Amino acid sequence: MVKKRVIEKTEEEILEEEGSLDKKKKSKKREKRKNVQHARMYISASYNNTTMTLTDKEGKVLSWTTAGNLGFKGTKKATPYAASEVANTLSERAQKIGVKEVDIFVKGVGTGRSSALRALAGKEIIINSIKDITPIPHNGCRPKKPRRV
Repeated sequence: MVKKRVIEKTEEEILEEEGSLDKKKKSKKREKRKNVQHARMYISASYNNTTMTLTDKEGKVLSWTTAGNLGFKGTKKATPYAASEVANTLSERAQKIGVKEVDIFVKGVGTGRSSALRALAGKEIIINSIKDITPIPHNGCRPKKPRRV
């Protein structure tokens, strides 16, 4: 058996340790961004899912959501209804943060593009601009060489 030692501490030492623990907890706590007036909203509509991201002007992510995150599964994630639900959820989060104006950047070829924009237009957030940033191939990749038989 091992002998146990009893360490006696004064009240001041105990309070100092508790104070240092509180400082560590505060430093680890995530910083919440509030009252962002102007933000950017990125809509990525693929054949399989619809993703929306809300960022500030520097590009730091404030909030994001997807159709799969809301509980849609399988092919239902790529439907216009799922995209409108994603837009409604993100616009509510944006209003809680304090966003009043957004610039929208749309990317992808999915069916949720237009329905997400329509859902955002019906909200109280002012839309300053809508820009399509879907990548377009400029001459494409090199074609395969002809097959020799």
